[in-house]
Amino acid sequence: MHGSYLLTIVIFFPAVASLALLLLRADDHLWIRRLAMTIATVEFLFSLLLIPKVQIGVAGYQLEEFAKWINVPPINYHLGLDGISLFLVVLTTFLTAVSVLASWNSIQHRVKEFFVMLLMLEVGIVGVFLSLDLFLFFLFWEVMLIPMYFLIGIWGHERRIYAAVKFVLYTMAGSILMLVGIIWLHNLSASTVPGGTFDLPAIQQMLQSGAIRLTSLEEMYLFLAFFVAFAIKVPLFPFHTWLPDAHVEAPTAGSVILAGVLLKMGTYGMIRFCLPLFPNASHRAAPVVATLAIIGIIYGALVALVQPNLKKLVAYSSVSHLGFVVLGIFAFQNISMQGAVFQMLAHGISTGALFLLVGMLYDRRHTFEISEYGGLATPMPKLAAFFLFVALSSLGLPMLNGFVGEFLILLGTFQAHWNWSAWAATGVILSACYLLWSYQRVFFGEVTVEKNRTLPDASPREKWILAVMAVITLWMGIGSTYFTRRFAASSQNVLDQMQRQFPQEASTVPPSAKPDGPNVAAADFRGRLSSAPAPSAAMTVNPQIVIPGRARDLLLILPSAPQRRSTNSSERLTTRP
Repeated sequence: MHGSYLLTIVIFFPAVASLALLLLRADDHLWIRRLAMTIATVEFLFSLLLIPKVQIGVAGYQLEEFAKWINVPPINYHLGLDGISLFLVVLTTFLTAVSVLASWNSIQHRVKEFFVMLLMLEVGIVGVFLSLDLFLFFLFWEVMLIPMYFLIGIWGHERRIYAAVKFVLYTMAGSILMLVGIIWLHNLSASTVPGGTFDLPAIQQMLQSGAIRLTSLEEMYLFLAFFVAFAIKVPLFPFHTWLPDAHVEAPTAGSVILAGVLLKMGTYGMIRFCLPLFPNASHRAAPVVATLAIIGIIYGALVALVQPNLKKLVAYSSVSHLGFVVLGIFAFQNISMQGAVFQMLAHGISTGALFLLVGMLYDRRHTFEISEYGGLATPMPKLAAFFLFVALSSLGLPMLNGFVGEFLILLGTFQAHWNWSAWAATGVILSACYLLWSYQRVFFGEVTVEKNRTLPDASPREKWILAVMAVITLWMGIGSTYFTRRFAASSQNVLDQMQRQFPQEASTVPPSAKPDGPNVAAADFRGRLSSAPAPSAAMTVNPQIVIPGRARDLLLILPSAPQRRSTNSSERLTTRP
């Protein structure tokens, strides 16, 4: 293993530290909460250490860690970080700490188990964002399901079992397809590397250089296997029906993590897997995906507009906002890609804050029905002010975080497809409609229910939570370049990886001489391998490359992909004669 151990610490620290929670008595609620808050805060501080270690303008993976794990099949413990996953990790650790603080008083039974599940959920999510081995990625993807299932099923509301089972069934259905795709890629790599590989950078290099090639039908099947799994997680219309139930029935902390980072695993997967591995299929599917994204933007906003349930309204707003992210990804423009990544972060903060505010109202009245509220600005002016601020950020007010992401997405999309951008822009108008109208019904007007006259305003704990969220919202809106300059190179790198650099001689072979079947590229590669000279002693490989040992000599003769600016990436193969 080389590189620092910081990524391993960031992934597994909550799991190891949560063992200390198990040593406390189950009825010692105060110290359980204090210890959980300490663990979440230390984990957040660890994640902040990643920011200065990621070089600005470097496109490839950094802080890589590699260790052999399983020999047959060859599964490795391979972690890496780039500008795209950096802030998603920080967002995860931040929202986990906020969720612990938000659950301080609202969780009263099985308190120890609740915080252990919350910390284990953090392990799975951070692992997904840092894994560079396909099997390891899938493992963390599944690990995340179990804690979320229990968080909804045990600490949720009336229909919690139904919502928890629906969440697991939907996600598992997509996961099965993704597992098939991962195994398929592993078997394809076996035609080039003895025993095959699950290593993502190695497979990317093989596909990009033409060492393994896919027929257009194979590529589309593989694209769909990954895409459907990610589309369910986003969720993209029409795979969204699990989301409102899961959000409404989940406890406040569950909703914050679900909206803040779990949904981003889907869009992250599209950026990390669908585009670089299957570029031709991505381009062919882009009109359909963009249509579904635009339908999701408008449909989610219209359904939110007529929702009588405040929490379900915020849930449908997520369907609408994540439609923008998917649209930005499949516009294949650097500006829209940066906007998609920024919108993922902005949505995590603004929608997370909305769910926190809805949870605070629920703690006071134990209902989500908008008709049960009205005139709340009179008894609770501070909570009303924070709610308005967060609602304005969510609808895309300039100088707040929601505006930057949506503007970049629409700008980048307009450069390629002005009609997509025009349709998507209606979602911005509709988001103002449903958020402002719901705010008016909840906080303005006369107090219609007597109970609401004596509701307490935000407590000091709640003020601290909301003030921190508000400051970050404003900072992201004003100082957006702090974020974009750190993932601009990685966003461009994803688009560069979509370029295929096939060997020149492959195109000169007459059709009759080419082997039939799906292994055309493998046969060409084996032919070149047999005629290629043995690597000379002067030929060297970047010492920081991470390729399984037996594959190293084979990959030495791969045609070089265009050089990128990374100095610490397993994607680069540098050879010198």
